[in-house]
Amino acid sequence: MTAVLKHELKSYFRSMTAYVFGAGLLLAVGLGAMLYNIEAAVSNFEFALSYFSIIFAVIVPILTMRVIAEERKQKTDQLLYSLPITTTQVVVGKYLALLAVYVIPLCIVAVYPLIFSQFGDVYLLTSYGSMLAFFIMGAALIALGVFISSLTDNQGFAAGVGIAVILLNYFSVSLSEYVSTTAFGSVVALCVIILALGAVIKHLTKNENLAYGICFVLIAAIAITCFMDSTKFEGLLPSVMTRLSLFDRFTGFVNGVFDMASIVYYASVIVFFLFLSIQSLEKRRYN
Repeated sequence: MTAVLKHELKSYFRSMTAYVFGAGLLLAVGLGAMLYNIEAAVSNFEFALSYFSIIFAVIVPILTMRVIAEERKQKTDQLLYSLPITTTQVVVGKYLALLAVYVIPLCIVAVYPLIFSQFGDVYLLTSYGSMLAFFIMGAALIALGVFISSLTDNQGFAAGVGIAVILLNYFSVSLSEYVSTTAFGSVVALCVIILALGAVIKHLTKNENLAYGICFVLIAAIAITCFMDSTKFEGLLPSVMTRLSLFDRFTGFVNGVFDMASIVYYASVIVFFLFLSIQSLEKRRYN
């Protein structure tokens, strides 16, 4: 795993990837600090992190699009499978390298509240609590990007899908106001999600029976529940869209609430998508 980590770090810093990612993040936070902390004379540094967090929709796909897709395109992933390490170690090594690239600009950003505190009253506890949540939220988005990259050998496709998914998650709370709140609308949306899940399972495992079986069981469970009490599905879709939003959970930290439930949610997202990435590579190894 250490060898994979060192190799990935060298490749990022020998190319423009790490520098573009770091510059994009520093530019976004710098603009936020200039607009809110300097021009508007607002002492809450966490606002700068919140209002420009949409930058993740651009810089995360740039960072993660090649992490596995490039290996598949160049057929160098076969060399990884021949190493005396497990697929889990390969994925974790690559992921830690991405986090290292992510941490470097954040270390520079961490100095900002200290500088601003010399010229006004800055609540450092909220600022650094929000920065911790900002880091974990970014780590969750990076794990999502790694999984998307593991599904294809086309970097452009991985970047495009990553941008679309992150933007959808960013605007999910706003979009939830326009989706159907009826039980029928929620049931239809859940069935679509289950079918998409089945497609992912089929792609990862190449086992059609398993994919169809899971879809059948889940859809049957929804049908039975709806038949017994359809009111349970009323307003379910907007609620799910809001709860799944990574960015909406970050708002609580900006408002001064250190929510451990959100930290656990971010950690769960990281583990979930890294697990899917491992399964994707395992499937390719045995094929």
